[in-house]
Amino acid sequence: MLRIVLFVLTNLAVMALLAIVVKLTGIDVYTQRNGGIDLQGLLVLSAVMGMGGSFISLAMSKWIAKMTTHAQVITEPRDMTERWLVDTVRRHAEKAGIGMPEVAIYDAPEMNAFATGMSKNNALVAVSTGLLNQMDRAEVDAVLGHEIAHVANGDMVTMTLIQGVLNTFVIFFARVIGTIVDRAISGNREGGGFAYFGIVMVLQLVLGFLASLIVLWFSRWREFRADAGGAALAGRGSMIAALERLRGNHGENTLPKAIQAFGISGEGGIGRLLMSHPPLEERIAALRASA
Repeated sequence: MLRIVLFVLTNLAVMALLAIVVKLTGIDVYTQRNGGIDLQGLLVLSAVMGMGGSFISLAMSKWIAKMTTHAQVITEPRDMTERWLVDTVRRHAEKAGIGMPEVAIYDAPEMNAFATGMSKNNALVAVSTGLLNQMDRAEVDAVLGHEIAHVANGDMVTMTLIQGVLNTFVIFFARVIGTIVDRAISGNREGGGFAYFGIVMVLQLVLGFLASLIVLWFSRWREFRADAGGAALAGRGSMIAALERLRGNHGENTLPKAIQAFGISGEGGIGRLLMSHPPLEERIAALRASA
């Protein structure tokens, strides 16, 4: 119920904010003098497309993660390792006050794990075979605590809300600017000129890239919180040891692009602004400083 209320309030807030921006910048006056743009209709369309698309992605996140990583959900533990994984996730989930997530293992050489799902009580926690083979149990325990902290913090929903808000801005302003530029070039006040679709596509790419920088900033920030959560659940020493062990990862991150930001290891990117995760050195230093 709370997520539904948050979703509705966010949509209303986005439309109200965009209306204020349009008013303050004088876009509404300009467009009314030049044939008019149905700004209210465009606001609604942008919010539905922007927020709706993000929440559809969130609703499908577990299915997409399982399909793209070929993760095998543990329904009945087949050995002691799987039993230990399920029991550890259950212990962390109970301590964090969330529902028991699905637990899965996927085949990948690098040490990695991720959590995703629609809500705190409908989540998936998956670990790679590389992580199980290269970390001891105390370190895996900390990694699982880190992923449970992501779920308990509501990071998936928050990230979806941020992405939805930014999508709304991108869709709205790309079409407003595209209409204005198209009419200035073609002199056609009815809109829909030859330049419109090309302009909108270019603007959505440019604005979408700028929006992604904000999403990546949040992704980096939430890793520090999840590290702190993992330390609280499994011990600071174990969390630091797990992060230090992750330095041994070499080669390409095999997680699909769609869920790389949800992995515990995934700091790639050209420059800090394009990183989904902070450098491991910073994460370790933050945990040591918190002691």
